[in-house]
Amino acid sequence: MLETFHNLYVNTGFSHIGWQMLVMWVVVATLLYLAVYKKFEPLLLVPIAFGALLANLPTEGIMEGLEFAGQTYSFKEDGTGGLFYYFFQGIHLELFPPIIFMGVGALTDFGPLIANPRTFLLGGAAQFGVFGVFIAASLMKYIGIHYGLQEAGAISIIGGADGPTSIFLANKLAPHLIGAIAVSAYSYMALVPVIQPPIMRFLTTKEERRIRMKSLRKVSKLEKLIFALVIMMLCVILVPPASPLMFMLFLGNFMRESGVVDRLSKSAQNEIINIVTVFLGTSVGITMNGKYFLTAQTLGILALGVIAFALATASGIWMAKLMNLFSKNKINPLIGSAGVSAVPMAARVSQVEGQKEDSSNFLLMHAMGPNVAGVIGTALVAGFFMTMLG
Repeated sequence: MLETFHNLYVNTGFSHIGWQMLVMWVVVATLLYLAVYKKFEPLLLVPIAFGALLANLPTEGIMEGLEFAGQTYSFKEDGTGGLFYYFFQGIHLELFPPIIFMGVGALTDFGPLIANPRTFLLGGAAQFGVFGVFIAASLMKYIGIHYGLQEAGAISIIGGADGPTSIFLANKLAPHLIGAIAVSAYSYMALVPVIQPPIMRFLTTKEERRIRMKSLRKVSKLEKLIFALVIMMLCVILVPPASPLMFMLFLGNFMRESGVVDRLSKSAQNEIINIVTVFLGTSVGITMNGKYFLTAQTLGILALGVIAFALATASGIWMAKLMNLFSKNKINPLIGSAGVSAVPMAARVSQVEGQKEDSSNFLLMHAMGPNVAGVIGTALVAGFFMTMLG
């Protein structure tokens, strides 16, 4: 009998379960709880959590051929890879992030930004969080956690709260950190309604939160089409490495605004982005093997990520307050927090916080200006890092 149980133990996956796996199971349960019961970015967290669960189970036919975090899994005897070897090519070949950007563009209305172009400054100010954490990550060596400049650049982009851009840059500069960076970026995107409000209330007064902004003018179809073309060209000329993201973002937006390719636009908004999100999320999750994920370097990334996000939120608010010193047409500083590119959740948080002070004050459309400006700004900063560090 004992021999039978011993053979069962040895010949099944139970003998491969270690404490790191058990810890990661708790992490997976937490991600699923946030997704299912708190409804924090479930479209992202559910596939990431399932990928992470697979990474911490004794699997077969899944990991063969993969290389990440210093670990290499051999190919099968017939020379083929496992399931996720092929999924992961979408990240390695830089396919998934730009395709998701096309869907984001097709879902995004740049009208509020065009109607109030000074909100570009709020989206730009949020990038101070990125550069601040780049410096902080470079100095982590003094507490025993070493990040090279390329790793620091990849980590710092978490402050932009843009998952696809974070993955795109990490794949260029620090592919061994993709899992930790992506999980950090997507987790903090999901936690926008938790992280941002205390910072917003701390940095603003009741009078500032009650500021009512003038209604935005109606933006014509022609303006939106010209905006998509001109801004795409300027971004590509200024930061060529950001070309894949900028091209796909504004292609999706042009399809939306042109009104002549509704089938393509709706596909980009729904089927295409949904399918790619499943592949991207599970591919990110599969890199969260506890043996390589539970390290001081990874935990440092999680800590730096929340600092980057908080600093980006604060920078947008400070910029709005600074602009109000020189403007008769006041800006409600709450919309400055939407400069992070978590679209449209950050804009919704600005709306909710504004209505807590004045239930008849509607900030959503105003906040969408810095929100979409943040998308553009974060992609440009990523391109800058690729130029300078890549």
